[in-house]
Order: sequence, then structure tokens, then C-alpha cells
Amino acid sequence: MTSEPEPFPRPPLDTAALEAALVRPGGLWRRIEVLPETGSTNTDLAARAAAGAPHGSVLVTEHQTAGKGRLGRGFSVPPRAALTVSLLVRPAAPVSALGWLSPLMGVAGVGAVRRLTGVKASLKWPNDVIVPAGLRAGAGRADGKLAGILAEVDFSSGSPAVVVGIGVNVSQSRSELPVDNAVSLRGEGSTALDRGALLAAVLGEFEELYTEWDAAGGDAEAGGLAPAYRDMCATVGRRVRVHLPGGRTLDGTATGVDSQARLLVRGPGGERALSAGDVVHVRPGD
Repeated sequence: MTSEPEPFPRPPLDTAALEAALVRPGGLWRRIEVLPETGSTNTDLAARAAAGAPHGSVLVTEHQTAGKGRLGRGFSVPPRAALTVSLLVRPAAPVSALGWLSPLMGVAGVGAVRRLTGVKASLKWPNDVIVPAGLRAGAGRADGKLAGILAEVDFSSGSPAVVVGIGVNVSQSRSELPVDNAVSLRGEGSTALDRGALLAAVLGEFEELYTEWDAAGGDAEAGGLAPAYRDMCATVGRRVRVHLPGGRTLDGTATGVDSQARLLVRGPGGERALSAGDVVHVRPGD
């Protein structure tokens, strides 16, 4: 008796092929570990970091059941339908520069998606990969969230260990996506749904960007990261409503992203620089 075929093919990741493609002498990546299932790759890798896991460790899962988003928001996805990966770096850059590592992953994610799939991805400040409303494959009237990113820093060893995670919606159908504004590569018309190839592309882009950023001592301007981020950020130039703690809001125009990865918003009281920790949400304005 044969089992019913899956409604959409979702093959498992090939750990040996990934290691062969990504782990090399002198490269950033030391080990690619694939878990069949876990609650959160960020949580698991943070625990490994505290136990001494090396710089360049990568943890991927076929099925994340309790993913962590910004501000503690949770989510889950069907098995093998998304690319869910976290990586560990131990940068020598100043602590003040570490806020650029989440945007760095965003630039890597957008670059990989554009190059590999043809989907017209962009960035929403501070840490989402989106498909802007006007560039979506369907009749979407709003931006579609393709991927979320979360970076966490641990100082327990005396020097910073940074875990950066990204979850990209790959083959989910509309009914499998967690929220109305989420989109997948499949839903945006791409047929390039090989998660192994996408993982290799994301890690390749991250390594190139990180190497330049690290060589520049964490200076995102000198290392080219800040200009690349601005070029990909769809938030810049838009009217926005910024939701702040305590129920406060700020209406204005997003005029740029500064050298500290803060969003610049020109409102009634002039221009303000907002860090990701200052903000609850950034929504399109009127």
C-alpha cells in the first residue's frame, strides 16, 4: 500500500550537499546542521553559542514549531515549506555597530531572492523582507511579507555572540500562511523553490557582506552595507505612521536610514531618528 503523494513536493534538505557547497577553508561557515524539527532555531543556536559554539555555525530546521519574531511574536509553518535558518557570528566590531547585523541579513535575503527566484523583493525597515504592493504577482493592495529576521546578542562569554535568524516563506499556499499580509515565493509566481539553493544563496550573500563589514571594523558606510540597505529599502520615501510605545504615533515621511541603521522620519516637529528598539510598528501612512 503506497502513501498519498504530497499536494506540493517539498523535498528535505541535503546536509552533505550543503556542507560541501558552503564549508571551505578560509570561509565564514564552519558547520551546517539540519534539524528535523525544533521550536526555534534562534533559541537553539543561542544555547549552543552560550556553550561555546564557534563563529560561523549555521542551524537549519525542516519544521519550526515555535518561531520567534520581533517583540516576542510567535509563528509556525508547515514542514519543509519554508527556509528557516539561524547563524552565529562573533564579530570584533564595536558593540555600537552590532545593530547592523539584522539589516545585513535583510540585504542578503533580498539579494538572494532577487537573484535566484525573480521575485521583486525589497526591505521594510527595520527587519522584514517584503514584496511591495505594486510589484506583487497578484492583485495585492498591500505589501506582502516574505521573510522575517531576528537578531539576538549574548554577552555571557565576555565578548558578543550574535545569532541572526531568517525565515523565508517558500512553498506555502495562501491557506498555509500565518497572516493575511504574508506571501510566499510560490504564491508570487516563482518556480525556483529549492530551499537548499536558496540557503546557499542567502549564506553566500551574507558572507560577502559580512566580510566587507567586518574588514571595515563594523563601519556600515565604509563597508558598503548602509548604501546597499538604503537602495533596497522600500520604506524610504514613503509616508508612514510610526507606532511608538505607550500608544503614541508619529506621522511623517521616511526620509532615510542613517549610519546607525536608524529610520529618519520627518514629521510635524522636524526630523527624528528612530532605532528599532524605539518602535512597535511602522505602517504605511495616509
